[in-house]
Order: sequence, then C-alpha cells, then structure tokens
Amino acid sequence: MASRRKSRSTAKAARRRRRKAQKLVLAREKEFSYMGHTLDELRTMSLEELLPLLPARARRSLKRGMNEEQMKAFEKIVKGTKPVVRTHRRDLIILPQMVGRRVAVHNGKEFVEFEIKPEMIGHYLGEFALTRKEVKHSGPGVGATRSSKFVPLK
Repeated sequence: MASRRKSRSTAKAARRRRRKAQKLVLAREKEFSYMGHTLDELRTMSLEELLPLLPARARRSLKRGMNEEQMKAFEKIVKGTKPVVRTHRRDLIILPQMVGRRVAVHNGKEFVEFEIKPEMIGHYLGEFALTRKEVKHSGPGVGATRSSKFVPLK
C-alpha cells in the first residue's frame, strides 16, 4: 500500500516541493492599471488626457470644472501638509494625484477616515463615507402582540 502512494507523486510535484523548500516560488503581485495605464502614467497626464478614461458622470462633472470649495479641498489633499485632511466635500472626484493620501470625509454626524487607493480613481469621496447605518433590530418591545413576539427557532 505504501509503495502505491509514493508512485502517485509526479516528478513535477517533486520539483515544485523542492523549489518551495528553497523559497524560489514567490507570490506574484499584480501591478495596478486603470484603463491600461499605470499609476505613474496617470499622474503625469493632464486633466484633458485623463477625462476620456473616467466614467461618464465624473467626466461631465470635471468638464464643467471644479468650484472654489472643491479646488481648495483638492489642493489641500494634494499638498498633504497634514497627515489627515478633513473635509465636508463629498462631491469631490478622486484623481490620481490624491492616491496615497489620508482623508476624513464628513458623513453628517462624524468624519470617516480612509486612505485613498488607486482603485478609487474616478469615484466620489462621499462614496467611502456612508451616511446611513445598517438597521439592527432587537427583540420585541413592551406592548408587542402575541403574534409579533413569536421568534422562529431557525
């Protein structure tokens, strides 16, 4: 019986085990690309070159131009003088120059802090600071009817 188990192992599997033991097999890291462009290429592009790559809503919004408050918030984030930039501008579109910065966006009650990642390009800041909480119901309260107090076992 033992000899049969050994014979099932192929030469390829044995080589793989040897390479793993020698630490020659490394995990592959996938490099980020947005519409076929690397992050460095996106950062060097002008806004006019970047616009065709963005989703339609962001493209139309940026085509009209940013207002004063959006420009102030954008410049604050890009300069990065503070470790975390706090803002109420939920309608600001994330551009490649903002990647890697920490931002705290107001959700109506508090500031939600997060780091801007390359995958967020083209989205709005407000999408990452949720304004509604998930409803979590407790058990039936005082005055509940008999039928509403029934809780199934499953």
